[in-house]
Amino acid sequence: MVKKLILFLFSITINYCSFAQQQQPRYNPDTIRTIVIDSVVNIHSHKLNVQDFIDAVLADTGFFQAFRNMKKYSFIGENYIYTYDKNNKINGKVYRKFKRVEANGKQSIDYIAKRDSGSIYKKDGKYQLYTVNMFDYIFMNAYKTGYGSGSMIQGKPDSKDQSYKDKLKTLIFAPGHRVDGIPFISNKTEIFSPDMRPLYDYQFARGTYLDSIPVYRFRVVQKASTSNSDVVIKELTTIFDTRTFQILGRYVNIQYHNMFIDLDVKMNMELDKFNGDLVPTKITYQGDWNIPFHKDEKASFLIVQKGYSK
Repeated sequence: MVKKLILFLFSITINYCSFAQQQQPRYNPDTIRTIVIDSVVNIHSHKLNVQDFIDAVLADTGFFQAFRNMKKYSFIGENYIYTYDKNNKINGKVYRKFKRVEANGKQSIDYIAKRDSGSIYKKDGKYQLYTVNMFDYIFMNAYKTGYGSGSMIQGKPDSKDQSYKDKLKTLIFAPGHRVDGIPFISNKTEIFSPDMRPLYDYQFARGTYLDSIPVYRFRVVQKASTSNSDVVIKELTTIFDTRTFQILGRYVNIQYHNMFIDLDVKMNMELDKFNGDLVPTKITYQGDWNIPFHKDEKASFLIVQKGYSK
């Protein structure tokens, strides 16, 4: 009897430890606090209404333009990338610190530090995770090219891979718009449409951004009564300069789970001004996703860009 009791208690302990390991918190590389919220605000007392904020979000091209603007300048960049196993334990790291130099219409990347460890690359030298490949496509390509025209809206893709990249760009630079071509999701990304608006609450607050800029925070949050299967964007938070109504920051939480797609992505983007231009200063990403023909991926990254100069 005693032996059976000991075995039973041992079994419970093992199962508890296993469960605790599975629930291990994800490492968050972002420790930079850039906004302090002061209080909830009544926007009507500021002669504003909900539609003013919605119209500004839908019309905004500032984030895409900021990525174009950064190509005009030299700056210091630091990129931290982490990949994780199924228990959220770090199994790969990429670190880059570099100076991007823009001079006479030519660009160069001078690396100050490069460190890789863990399970990052395939045998052919390519990144193992599609997420990291996408990071390379969006950011590293931008660092190596000059200022020029471009469209944020999806064009005709050359391949399935390019199609995924176009959809990702729309989700990053224009959340709230429809993203075609994703089964069961496309219409759910259009959160301000007549069908989707009743599924969300709108919240407003005032605060201070980068220690000195007075801002409004506009949060679009899934209602507690809304079924998780009815929405893809759980939260979209936008930071507005109160003086100009210019958008300076954005946080988006995207989650969706069905038999085809398992998606849980949180992304934060922050801008500042240099020489009169909006430029990106911090981008963070935390994501778990599993799509057809790709293995389950868990990754996070922190991108910091500072020291802009002409």
